[in-house]
Amino acid sequence: MKRKLIPFVVLSLFGVLTSCGGNAGVANKEKPLVFFNRQPSDPTTGEIDMKTMNFSDKTYYVGFDAAGGGAVQGKLITDYLKTADLAKLDRNKDGKIGYVLCIGDVGHNDSKARTQGIREALGTWNGDTNPTTRKEGKVKVGDKEVPVVELEAKAMTGNDGSTWNATAATEAMGTWATQYGDQIDLVISNNDGMAMGCLQASNYPTGVPIFGYDANYDAVAAIGQGKLTGTVSQNVDAQATATLQVIRNLLDGKDPVKYGITEATADGSKISAELEYRADTKALLAKNSAVTKANYQQYAEGGRDTGIKQSTAEKKKVLLTIYNSADNFLSSSYVPALKYYAPLLNIDLNIVQGDGQNEASCLDKFTNLDQYDGYAVNMVKTNSGTNYTDKLKY
Repeated sequence: MKRKLIPFVVLSLFGVLTSCGGNAGVANKEKPLVFFNRQPSDPTTGEIDMKTMNFSDKTYYVGFDAAGGGAVQGKLITDYLKTADLAKLDRNKDGKIGYVLCIGDVGHNDSKARTQGIREALGTWNGDTNPTTRKEGKVKVGDKEVPVVELEAKAMTGNDGSTWNATAATEAMGTWATQYGDQIDLVISNNDGMAMGCLQASNYPTGVPIFGYDANYDAVAAIGQGKLTGTVSQNVDAQATATLQVIRNLLDGKDPVKYGITEATADGSKISAELEYRADTKALLAKNSAVTKANYQQYAEGGRDTGIKQSTAEKKKVLLTIYNSADNFLSSSYVPALKYYAPLLNIDLNIVQGDGQNEASCLDKFTNLDQYDGYAVNMVKTNSGTNYTDKLKY
């Protein structure tokens, strides 16, 4: 999606609580509930938690095409290798390409999809996304097909138990650089935060290509600077707007997954990026796109979707949870997008944030529910959906 650069306007999100909302006479269980970013699912099998998704006819999920995103990241890497110089890429001249892999969270569907997409593209997929389950693969570098080896993969969990941890990635990269030396020809990460963490290692091998995922603004800038090789955009602006638009539509009696999303509103507003609705899982998903040195400027900081127009609908209040205040993607990309688009949709947004490890850190702030017209939930654990719906039953 090509995004025009427009001036950033500071807008107040937090008005006086009595200024809007309250939805008098409507039971909480009948109000809109949108899960986002972390899809209600079994962390072991990845099976979608349809009990949570069927809590009410106003319950939806907004995210992105995780499996498709994994494939996009895999293709991003293999496309790079097809144009690479094997003599320069193969640092120890052993005729193999060795890589290390930063895994975000072994129990997270998005992390699993990215790990699978990477391994399938490189031929190291052995039917499982666990860190140790892989095989030797083959990949085309320039005009030659050469063996590829996953030297090591590791779930990046912080000392506090938080996942997708950039500091853990820095430490792991330091260890890998010492242990494997010039066997490392590529570094691959399930997200940008961990990739940027790897680059912070004092002994990061100079010139080794590194790939991330998310298109965070610092990562996009790093591509322009030649530090990061590539990343994948999951169209965060489309996701953030869709999260709010679905709630807005449900409150206004509009089609929840079309109005303002695939068709323009009466105010002429429509999300520019493509989203796909999957009725079987009640999921509205944004498409992914590769970001490289050739197109990184399209994703640079300051760009917003100019297709979103100011709504004239009545102001409504929404409570939104963020699973981890320290999550790089959410804090640097998703939350700023939410704060930009919420006023345009006339939504008074109250954002509360957890610690990334204990569900209670979010649940304890999921309170005063009668004061809100709708809810958006980003869970600590993907199997915690019923903890939130239980609080909305009455």
